[in-house]
Amino acid sequence: AATAPRIPPTRLALHHFDTNYSLQLKDLWPSVRIGLLCEQKYGALINNFSSAEHVTQELELLNATDFVSEAPQKAQVAAVEEAERGESRSQEGSGKGRAVMQAETTTQAEMSPPLCASIHSNIKCYTFPRGDITRFRPARPDALGLLDYYLLDAASLLPVLALNVQPGDCVLDLCAAPGGKTLALLQTGLCGHLAANDVSVSRTKRLCQVLQSYVPKEIRETVSVTSYDGRDWQQVEGGTFHKVLVDVPCTTDRHSVMENENNIFHKTRTKERQMLPMLQLQLLMAGILATKPGGEVVYSTCSLSPLQNEYVMERAVEIAASQFNIGVRAEDLSHFRMLFQDTFSFFSECRLGELVLPHLTANFGPIYFCKLRR
Repeated sequence: AATAPRIPPTRLALHHFDTNYSLQLKDLWPSVRIGLLCEQKYGALINNFSSAEHVTQELELLNATDFVSEAPQKAQVAAVEEAERGESRSQEGSGKGRAVMQAETTTQAEMSPPLCASIHSNIKCYTFPRGDITRFRPARPDALGLLDYYLLDAASLLPVLALNVQPGDCVLDLCAAPGGKTLALLQTGLCGHLAANDVSVSRTKRLCQVLQSYVPKEIRETVSVTSYDGRDWQQVEGGTFHKVLVDVPCTTDRHSVMENENNIFHKTRTKERQMLPMLQLQLLMAGILATKPGGEVVYSTCSLSPLQNEYVMERAVEIAASQFNIGVRAEDLSHFRMLFQDTFSFFSECRLGELVLPHLTANFGPIYFCKLRR
């Protein structure tokens, strides 16, 4: 008898996403689907440890801009413009209306500085404008051999920015490989100590290569790289970190529809895929338990799936309270949507956290991120 034709995992992934994401994203799904199937857009994370000063000028000449520093400036301008519009409206209205308008605009003006303060100016990442699909040249070494920038999905920096590292913070990157977010954490120049962990020994080697290519020896020595199972972290070092990043293994939606190699939708990995939300929950719980009281945890995935995103967050909050008597609350990150709307396309209907949607004019993501405070 003829054997049934083998369906490639990319096709299985797309069928799975068509079935599930069309219900979640509704009318947005066709444009997100096209984005997933087209070439991804990158950002260039500037290496502050490299002495290649010319690199930012070179990128600016190509019409790329630093989306991190640009966002607060735009937000400030928008707040001023809104205040001016409010003032002109109030002059047209009655005295009472004017007082209300002025109160509203004052509130907006007071709100914008903290939004800007939560964004690190030390992290610089250049992106090309919406609709511009120019590619960055490969990174080049400086005189000491350190590469000038690291190419990554620019949206993957949002979880690092959300972590809001403060001077001297003890930071844990629980699932650190291949190393882009670890490198971004070091670019803040604020980590007192950084623990970078990944369960995979081969991926940890890749992480060490990234650190060696971008970070001077004296800074590398402040980073401890380990290969523990992240789920067991509490037994290693519980309750010791100010900030914890939990960037979990997921269905990596973009990879799953584009690459057959190492694809989680391969028939042999069905059980592993079905168990992902449980693994993600266990890793997030380990991250919460690794945090000091008053500390913060940022959870992130590169999936659109609510089962891997909001549901994991909600369950973790419940388990922290019921099994560990730990109160954690989700922080409002909606200001990220306002700050970075020119660079990324956000999903406005996330119940918890923020989700960057792929879109042809800004083909970053998907990236989901949510912040918990212990």
